[in-house]
Amino acid sequence: MENKNYLLPKLPFGYKDLEPYISEEQLKIHYEKHHNAYVLNSNQILEKIDKARKEGADFDAKAELKSLSFNIGGHILHSLFWENLIPTKKQKITIPEKLVKLISENFINMQRFKKELINAAMSIEGSGWVALTFCSKTNRLILMQIEKHNVNIYPDFKILLVIDAFEHAYYIDYKNEKGKYFENIWEILNWGIIYDRYEKIN
Repeated sequence: MENKNYLLPKLPFGYKDLEPYISEEQLKIHYEKHHNAYVLNSNQILEKIDKARKEGADFDAKAELKSLSFNIGGHILHSLFWENLIPTKKQKITIPEKLVKLISENFINMQRFKKELINAAMSIEGSGWVALTFCSKTNRLILMQIEKHNVNIYPDFKILLVIDAFEHAYYIDYKNEKGKYFENIWEILNWGIIYDRYEKIN
């Protein structure tokens, strides 16, 4: 029978490979503690629900399903986030020309896109994520604020780029300089992956 559990994906780079923008300590705690916790919690909740079903027992649907969506959302978004980053030594200096054109058609130019992306990240209420998504119904790129891991995700919008705006993503390296974190993470975005995601849905 196939494995029904969620698994922590292997990082596509080493712990030191994102320095100086993200330190080894920051990355290790983020990945091993926080992301791994979402994976473990998701599996535990599913096991609890399965057990209740087999025993014909009830479970607190409101609490368990809310927690499940939070933890699965955290796992999925973190998995996308790691792919969005590229080791400093392999950093691509140029962004694919077709991607520059696509972003410019939607945001006027790359400079404005960067500004709007950072503003969206900085203005999230509480903890969450900022994402660049594609709406296939309108053929538009749309910035999305995702509160926590699972609130305000629009159905059927494909995520091309996602950046973690939770405090655990930056506090060791940047303390209260959240804006500096978003400025610096721009330097290690994997534009090739971002464009590949767009190509796969078009």
